[in-house]
Amino acid sequence: MPPEHHGFIPSSADDVLRARVKTELRKRMRSLRKALPASACAGRSARIADRLASLEPLAGAKAVCLFWPIEDRHEVDLRGLDARLRARGVRVAYPGIDPETGVMTFRFVTDMDAMIEQGFGFREPSPGAPEALPSEVDVIVVPALAIDPRGHRIGYGAGYYDRVLPSFAPPAITVAVAFDFQLVAETPNSAVDVPVTWIVTDGRAFPSQAD
Repeated sequence: MPPEHHGFIPSSADDVLRARVKTELRKRMRSLRKALPASACAGRSARIADRLASLEPLAGAKAVCLFWPIEDRHEVDLRGLDARLRARGVRVAYPGIDPETGVMTFRFVTDMDAMIEQGFGFREPSPGAPEALPSEVDVIVVPALAIDPRGHRIGYGAGYYDRVLPSFAPPAITVAVAFDFQLVAETPNSAVDVPVTWIVTDGRAFPSQAD
């Protein structure tokens, strides 16, 4: 994985403190999530998928970006939502990472069985799959290790989403998903962090309270 600062170099004592807090939050949330039995993850994921399916931004969406779960890290699993969206005629895209440049793109997928694991722990679209352009995407669903009510999230630290989201949102709506215990009062954020517009857990769904 790329270095955790994903392009942001701490330049003050406050920056260093924020980086340390993020690191500790990552460790804590990964441990808590890892402790969940697979059956509990599946049940919570199903409830998140149900909330997403009825969420206002997705109701009229024609194209949605999901993500393939890193199963051994007990990520939220939205594969069941994929079929529900396609049944409504929604085009579904997934992220893929160029192994040489580290650039993440979204690509439309018609056959999920054709997606392959390429070293990041999750399945990605074929490099030949059609790329989703910013003008084509209505909603992007984003994973999170921790999320606060302002929409500031903590991921694994590589910064893929923080780099790509400004190209899509707005106009696309961004939705972070996490298990309810991953919702915290506040996460430390820096200038390169991009907040999401909606937060969905297995216990609640609400628009972020932007700064």
